[in-house]
Amino acid sequence: MIGDAHEARVAKALQAHGWTVQSCGQGTYQPAIRQALSSTGSALRWFPDLIAARDGDLITIDAKDRMPSTHTDRYAISAKSLNAGLLFTAAHAPTPLYYVFGDLKVLTPAEILHYTTHALRQWSGTYHLVSSRRAHTFDSVFGYPELASA
Repeated sequence: MIGDAHEARVAKALQAHGWTVQSCGQGTYQPAIRQALSSTGSALRWFPDLIAARDGDLITIDAKDRMPSTHTDRYAISAKSLNAGLLFTAAHAPTPLYYVFGDLKVLTPAEILHYTTHALRQWSGTYHLVSSRRAHTFDSVFGYPELASA
């Protein structure tokens, strides 16, 4: 699956930056549990894909693979996913949650909400659209590989 490949790519990039990475979330569940989650509104459906630690710091990652849009230069994040991310962040503070997109750019749920509060969303309201120019580089968030190995 494309999502699995992106998640593995993000895990490998984090490891190159000195992070110890562990899979978590829906991808680690048995098929029957994944099936049940796909038909529920539970925030567990959007639990982060990865958890990582480095030098006592703990972070979580949700790998978002099919973005940005090639037509609009924006990321499309489902409202349900964003709401679950905001709830996760609130419940597990101070552990941050980062969305890492297919181009390895990074935003937090709070940033996406902030950048889209005054923007027009799709008429259905199912997606938040945020400019990819707002995103941070992978290295600026997770450190530089050469510094991690020093």
